[in-house]
Amino acid sequence: MTVFKTIKSVTPPLFILLVFLVSSCSEMKKTSVSMVPEIDGEWWQVADNPDLDDLSTPQQQPVDFGIWQAADGSWQLWSCIRKTKESGNTRLFHRWEGKTLDQKNWSPKGIAMRADSSLGETPGGLQAPYVIKSQGKYLMFYGDWNNICLAISDDGKSFDRVIRNGSPKLFGDQEETNTRDPMLINSNNLWYCYYTAHPDNDGAIYVRTSNDFYSWGNSEIVSYGGSPGKGELWFAECPHVIELTDDTYFLFRTYSYGNYKSGKLINPPKTNVYRSNNPKDFGIDNDNYLVARLPVAAPEIFKHEDKWYIAALNDDLQGIRIAKLNWIKSEE
Repeated sequence: MTVFKTIKSVTPPLFILLVFLVSSCSEMKKTSVSMVPEIDGEWWQVADNPDLDDLSTPQQQPVDFGIWQAADGSWQLWSCIRKTKESGNTRLFHRWEGKTLDQKNWSPKGIAMRADSSLGETPGGLQAPYVIKSQGKYLMFYGDWNNICLAISDDGKSFDRVIRNGSPKLFGDQEETNTRDPMLINSNNLWYCYYTAHPDNDGAIYVRTSNDFYSWGNSEIVSYGGSPGKGELWFAECPHVIELTDDTYFLFRTYSYGNYKSGKLINPPKTNVYRSNNPKDFGIDNDNYLVARLPVAAPEIFKHEDKWYIAALNDDLQGIRIAKLNWIKSEE
């Protein structure tokens, strides 16, 4: 009754204005506009399944990769090649070079790195190189099967491991199992390293933070479960995060490489895209932040000359391709 009397006491013009404002705010909330990624146009292939000489096999596949521009302006691509004759876990790094980003079929430059067991790396365990440039140096973060490791370069082509205490290891957790797929962003003067692990064969996306690349905080799960499922190692892989605008973060999470047989795509690859204002929370056991799904595997998103691009594996896992990427408005 008190509320009713208060409303009755408002003068008619002001009451109408209040109703209008409340109604307008409600409509604005219902139709708030945000951005979502959309692949723009045709893909062009930049890397194929390379000749590894004595280490080649018919079953080998180029998978998780990194792409960046070197000091001389050329484009570099390093990929983990799996199912080779490399001893141990069969993986090694091969590299390609392109003169321009839109060039097709970049030049293969041979095997770039192999695991070094004398430094504690698992034989054949190299996975998912990712490169950033900081303070004039190129820093490569990669997995050695159980740890995230670091290598450094002046020119962005030739990398040397950063050895501390006899190892290039930055961090790893035996309980997390197969720590891999690192990628980094810098937000609010803090480095975030996102990566994958699968304790008890249960895949999740993790993050650790650092101010200096060498001292890393405790791991935190940022994405797990939801519509991709849980209980399998591949349900959360190949994380890629970008900060599109201040405090608006997008996580690209691959949960299927697809199924390609006899020259036909049976099931497409699958990557979910999540948007969050918290770089440490993209949804645990829910799809609250899910905004898009893309038919790609292991994507890397990058910007060059004010244009966005996406690189991803070929559907048949026989190469790597690039396309333009648009950010389009989407009503919620």
